[in-house]
Amino acid sequence: MRYFARKIAFFLATLWAAITLNFVIPRLQPGDPAEVMVQKLAGKDAQLNPAAVEAMRAMLGAPDGSLFHQYVEYLKALAHGDFGLSYTYYPYPVTEVIGQALPWTLVLVGVTQVLAFVIGITLGAFAAWRRNSRFDGIVTLGSTFVGTLPGFWIALLLLFIFGYTMGWFPTGGGYSATTPGLNAAFLGDAAYHSILPALSLLVTAPIGWILGMRNTMVMNLGEDYIRLAKAKGLPDKVVALRYAARNALLPSVTGFAIALGGVLGGSILVEQIYDYPGMGRLMAEAIGNRDFPLLQTLLLFIIIGVLLANLVADLLYGVLDPRARRSQS
Repeated sequence: MRYFARKIAFFLATLWAAITLNFVIPRLQPGDPAEVMVQKLAGKDAQLNPAAVEAMRAMLGAPDGSLFHQYVEYLKALAHGDFGLSYTYYPYPVTEVIGQALPWTLVLVGVTQVLAFVIGITLGAFAAWRRNSRFDGIVTLGSTFVGTLPGFWIALLLLFIFGYTMGWFPTGGGYSATTPGLNAAFLGDAAYHSILPALSLLVTAPIGWILGMRNTMVMNLGEDYIRLAKAKGLPDKVVALRYAARNALLPSVTGFAIALGGVLGGSILVEQIYDYPGMGRLMAEAIGNRDFPLLQTLLLFIIIGVLLANLVADLLYGVLDPRARRSQS
């Protein structure tokens, strides 16, 4: 019981620290969002009117007063679920803007993360069981080579070949002229637009799982309990799956949970390249426009998602492995 109490207490302390940093870091960024918006409206070379800047700041509801006063007001707003208005998409609330982008990222990045995990641990486990074989060499060396390729370069290459040259897939956007809705035409069109972004993520996403699973399983294959299982005459399939792979999977649980928690952040580069209407593109716009309310809320969602996923992984780890609970006692 002490193990679970310590994990929950650590989660709460980390959450408070993350909320505080989430408040401070965007305010360290130079520039004034009100000045940026007035400059866009007036023109690049136009001289800023101080009165227009003050009016824009009042219209946006930009925070004023001391940093401590802003922090207190920020905590009060969080307690009431008020994340403010987006500077970029004024006058829409931040929650409404995020609500429109979140489903796109959950489907694209969430599905690719699950597929990458399944593909990665499967290939890694089989490569470890057939270590030093041709398959092991191809998987290990191939994963190492592909892992050195930049993700944006892979996305641009796929876009150039299959989008512009061959014309097999759309070159951008999340859907075409189809009216959004829960109907077969729109869902099929959205799936068609997501193929190239998903492939761009799937090329490199399984690599970490492949190498991690292989290395952990190779170490487990040298343990005494594996030799005992083989000496008892158990089939190779049983030894590989129920003994070696099962224990090698435990360290991957935490990593997979954190990866799922980070899904809320989307993939900034891929979504920018394909103009995909997800959370990654939204974050890039918030950074470029100094949209503090939107940026803070996006970062907060990502942080809470990762922390919750990490907490679930820790609690699940304590259930799956009694040694973790005893080490904390």
